[in-house]
Amino acid sequence: MNYTEIILLALALSVDACVVSFTYGLCFEQNRKLNSFLLAAFTGIFQGIMPCFGYFLSNLAKEIISPYGKWIIFLIFMFLGIKFIKEAFQINKKMPNCISISCLFMVGIATSIDAFSAGISLFLYGNSILIPALIIAAVTFCNSILGFFAGGKLRKFPSKSLEITAGIILIFLGIKAIL
Repeated sequence: MNYTEIILLALALSVDACVVSFTYGLCFEQNRKLNSFLLAAFTGIFQGIMPCFGYFLSNLAKEIISPYGKWIIFLIFMFLGIKFIKEAFQINKKMPNCISISCLFMVGIATSIDAFSAGISLFLYGNSILIPALIIAAVTFCNSILGFFAGGKLRKFPSKSLEITAGIILIFLGIKAIL
């Protein structure tokens, strides 16, 4: 793969992280800069690490992880989507949705499962992994920040509706992963 193809791959891989960040941007009103940075950092780091795992474990990945990848994504996004919808109906809530370290890890993993497969592809193409992994991480970080603040522009809508919408989007991404 040449650099143009790697950048296009990075853009494609970053779409899920951008959409998830958009849904978070819809809901968060406090600590927006910190939360956007944390979300972008976790999605970017995982998007950069997962191709490395796929690259170095390519034979193992094909046999063990690949058959379950879509189900892992499905379960994580379903959990997060249901959590968003449930929190929309809570009366006394401190945070509109999950931004804890454990949730950020789950988001990072869920949005980067495809990047694991991309690492296998990079291996099969005969590419080295360092530069493509860094490009994928940087593109994902930037798209996650953009998605978060784009979602923030729509915050004038009633927050309960937006949190439910965010949950539905995450559930849709989970269902999309298994189709």
